[in-house]
Amino acid sequence: MQPTALYHCAFYQFAEIGDVQAAVHELRRLTHGLNGSVLVAAEGINGAVAGEPAALDVFEAALLASPVFNGRLQGMAFKRSACTTAPFARMKVHHKHEIVAVGVPAQAVPLGSQLAPQAWRELIAQDDVVVLDNRNSFEYRLGHFRGAVDPQVSSFRDFPRYVQAHAQAWAAAGKRVAMYCTGGIRCEKTSGWMQGLGLTVYQLEGGILNYFQAMPDAARDWQGECFVFDNRIALDTHLNETPTTLEDVYQGEPDGEWRMARARRLQAGVEVPQLPETGRSG
Repeated sequence: MQPTALYHCAFYQFAEIGDVQAAVHELRRLTHGLNGSVLVAAEGINGAVAGEPAALDVFEAALLASPVFNGRLQGMAFKRSACTTAPFARMKVHHKHEIVAVGVPAQAVPLGSQLAPQAWRELIAQDDVVVLDNRNSFEYRLGHFRGAVDPQVSSFRDFPRYVQAHAQAWAAAGKRVAMYCTGGIRCEKTSGWMQGLGLTVYQLEGGILNYFQAMPDAARDWQGECFVFDNRIALDTHLNETPTTLEDVYQGEPDGEWRMARARRLQAGVEVPQLPETGRSG
């Protein structure tokens, strides 16, 4: 008998959610039979689930058609990748203040600022561009675009402070900013805000994982692996799981012991207490 195919499916959408609690209840109903994690806030939804392809087909169609969201999720992209390791041990749907904890308000993404992978490759090769990694420092250390800047942050909420400290110098030097993150959500959350600081900002459409999927020779531009916030831990440029361990990722990090303990609890399917909005991520 052939083993059951298992796929990881990531999705997010910034959209006004009028009744967040109703959305939480609806997502708990729609994700029955899947494992994963979905965050719901007044600004939208952000989730990743895993299951067999047929079950994911049903979930995606039902979510887009759900009257609870009143058509606000139309056009939302679902990004799938095959799994060897089950990414999640259980299903969780939570109400949060933000679907990605950055601490700046979501704003409309400037038209033309999202670049497809080939256009991104051409942009980051230019001399007047700052390639900015919009992720935690431990993610950058594991892998990054060649020549990218590490903001050296330990939580997403530190990122705006880094940008504010450098925006004036970048603008004065005539530098454009090419920004990337894992799946696109962190960049979409901060792009409009950064434009408001006088910067010209471009973001990688669909993030690193979309780049790996679209560019068979992604290793030309990418050095190392890509960390993912699930039990697979890290992927190579062909979206294959690597032998990287939690120790490889977190050893030596200021809060590495906390992160490793939390990751092991999640791997085991143990409920992790919800922390206050400290900006810790992962």
